[in-house]
Amino acid sequence: MKPQEKKRKDTKKQSESVFTKAVPAKVEELVGRTGVRGEAMQVRVKVLEGRDEGKILRRNLKGPIKIGDLLMLRETEIEARRLNKRSK
Repeated sequence: MKPQEKKRKDTKKQSESVFTKAVPAKVEELVGRTGVRGEAMQVRVKVLEGRDEGKILRRNLKGPIKIGDLLMLRETEIEARRLNKRSK
C-alpha cells in the first residue's frame, strides 16, 4: 500500500450526532393560523422544566398539532408576535 492511500484511510471521520439541550412544553391553546398562506399555527405552550418552568409562551408551529401535545423547545426567551384579529 502506498503512503498516500494509508493517509486517506486514517483521516476518514465517523459521523457523530450532536444534540442541543431542549426544554419540554405542553400545548395549552390553539390561537389561530398564521403565515402568508395559513400554513403555520400559533399556539400557547406552558414550559414544564428548566429556568422558565411554568411560563406560558406563544409559538408558531408548522405541521399537525393538537392540545396536549408535548414540544421540545430549544429556547424559551423569544416569543412569537400576537396575531392581528381582523374581521372582514
